Amino acid sequence: MQTILGANGVIAKELARSLTAYTNDIRLVSRHPKKVNPTDSVFPADLLNREQVVSACAGSEVVYLTAGIQYDYKVWKRDWPVIMDNVIEGCKKAGARLVFFSNVYALGRVKGWMTEDSPLQPSSKKGMVRKQIEERLLSEMRGGTLDAIIARAPDFYGPDCANSIAQILVFDNLHKGKKPQWLVSAKTRHSLIFTPDAARATAILGNTREAFNRVWNLPTAKPALSGRELLDLSSRAFGRSAGFTVLPTWMIYLSALFVPDMRALLEMLYQNKYDYLFDSSDFEKTFGFTPTTYEEGIRQCAAAYR
Repeated sequence: MQTILGANGVIAKELARSLTAYTNDIRLVSRHPKKVNPTDSVFPADLLNREQVVSACAGSEVVYLTAGIQYDYKVWKRDWPVIMDNVIEGCKKAGARLVFFSNVYALGRVKGWMTEDSPLQPSSKKGMVRKQIEERLLSEMRGGTLDAIIARAPDFYGPDCANSIAQILVFDNLHKGKKPQWLVSAKTRHSLIFTPDAARATAILGNTREAFNRVWNLPTAKPALSGRELLDLSSRAFGRSAGFTVLPTWMIYLSALFVPDMRALLEMLYQNKYDYLFDSSDFEKTFGFTPTTYEEGIRQCAAAYR
């Protein structure tokens, strides 16, 4: 059995579809899980409850942790260490291997390309939490007490990615006939991973025994686009005239006075102020995987709206 913890998000749903290439014995776990494939089993559980997590992992060969929690530092600081400890315990008792779907917050601002060897030097409070839980898992891997993978991904975009910056600022606006928007600068380059690629790659890792006990950067297209290039490609895909608005830093800070979600974003603006470049060449060479081009991925996003 292969089990997905945090099974209602976009990555979890895509992952459930991708795992059918390897098994039809898939368990989906969340507070209110729903089947993705007809043969899926569902298991209601709260990842903050250790007994429930242990029960959810029982009988699993591979467990995927794809959970997303409220985008608030206080919630992250309170809940993420508990979730990671519970999942590690559940996997140990089940004798399961663990794939943790993570992000790049623990790396902080990296000058140049983010690789698997980039040190954990967070530039934000949320990044400090990610460093804490990644180091917790790495200690188990290095100690030989748990076979695990940290699968890292940059920011998302994809056909069903409702909470991504690309969808909120770019695709939704274009669909409504409005000007797309971008944060801070249209000149800096920003890597984005296509969610179907991220999920398929995570399934590959989970089903490759030799891939365990290391960090992998998930397949992401190169070259990274500037904000202007992304917005121009998106405008063409949606059949809209070119033109966009860049939200300067001062405007974002002003909005944060009234919009809690914007307030939570402030400490992450370094990702838009400076180049945000993600290197997945190791995964691509090892598994012969060619990431979806930005042009094709954005075309699929536009088609999903239609």
